[in-house]
Amino acid sequence: MNSIERLVYMANQIAKNLATMGVEKAAVETADHIHAFWDPRMKSMIFARFDAGGEGLDPIAREAIHILRHDGPPGSDNRATDFNTVDEVGHSDAG
Repeated sequence: MNSIERLVYMANQIAKNLATMGVEKAAVETADHIHAFWDPRMKSMIFARFDAGGEGLDPIAREAIHILRHDGPPGSDNRATDFNTVDEVGHSDAG
């Protein structure tokens, strides 16, 4: 598997893991994950694949890349990692 095939696989796996949220929400959360955790080189490669037709990208992953490419990163209200936003103390998403 070459680098771009690996990135397509990774994007599809992220999308597949979030699919139970429904297509629209899963696409936004997949876009958020890619924006937050992929380095610029990885994003550049997946954008190039998307721009060339998106071969191999599943529908949710394709929509996530579309969101990032055309709308930019999702707003912070979509961040699955945001917590303790109401002056809470001692809460964590780790367990």
